[in-house]
This record gives sequence, structure tokens and C-alpha cells, in this order.
Amino acid sequence: MLLTVFNILFVIIAIAMIALILMQRGAGAAAGSGFGGGASATVFGARGSSNFLSKATKWLAISFFAVTLFMAWYAMHRANPNALDMDLGVMGGQVPVAPVDGAATTPVAPQAPADATVPAAPAADGAVPAAPENSSQESPQPTPQND
Repeated sequence: MLLTVFNILFVIIAIAMIALILMQRGAGAAAGSGFGGGASATVFGARGSSNFLSKATKWLAISFFAVTLFMAWYAMHRANPNALDMDLGVMGGQVPVAPVDGAATTPVAPQAPADATVPAAPAADGAVPAAPENSSQESPQPTPQND
């Protein structure tokens, strides 16, 4: 319920800020006042609206950030009130202690059984076996290139 109220307030403040920012004059608007800009015909008086709009924008921005921070804090604490007491499962277990005796045990890989189906390595004399010849296939002939 509280978060819904703050969401509505958040949207109203955001719309009001957008309206106030769009109503303000830019930095180049002062150049047009020399050509007959009627400052006395404004809604906010002869001084113009710069003072009122800038102060209103400042306070709306402060309230916008305050509501944003409160909503983030409230949602975080409402979602997970016991964040520090969470069960981490396997990662939360105790860390295994290293052996004290100093003898490091390294696992040894098991030896593969000697099997007769595995071919033996070639002889070290450097002889390379020839490729088998197949009489049914002809060797490819080079094709002439047209230049």
C-alpha cells in the first residue's frame, strides 16, 4: 500500500518537473527581449518567471530524488529482510582445512591397460609409409587456362 502511494506521488512529481522545465526560457531567450518582448504581460509579473520556476524545479527535483531513494530502500528491505541470514547452500559450508602433516598427496592417474588393438608407434628409422595406390581412380589432368 505504501509503495503504491509513493509510486503515484513519484509520477505526479515527474510530470510536474517535466512541465516546469519545459516552461522555462532558454539561455538565448534574452536576445529576443530587445525587440519588444513584453515582460509586463507575463503571468508571473515584470521580473518574469525565472525565479519562481527555477525554485519550484529545484524543490521538485529534491523531492523526486528523496522519493526515489526511499522507494529503493523500502523495496530492498521489504523484498529480503533477512539478507544477512540467508542460507547459501553449498557455498555457505565450511572451507576444508589443508592437511597438517605436511605431506602433499598428489593423485596418480590410473594406467591404461596394454591392448593389442592399439597400433604401435612407427619405427624411429625415419621411413615414411607410401600412400596406397588405387587403380580405379585416374590421376587428375591439369586443365588448360585461357589467358
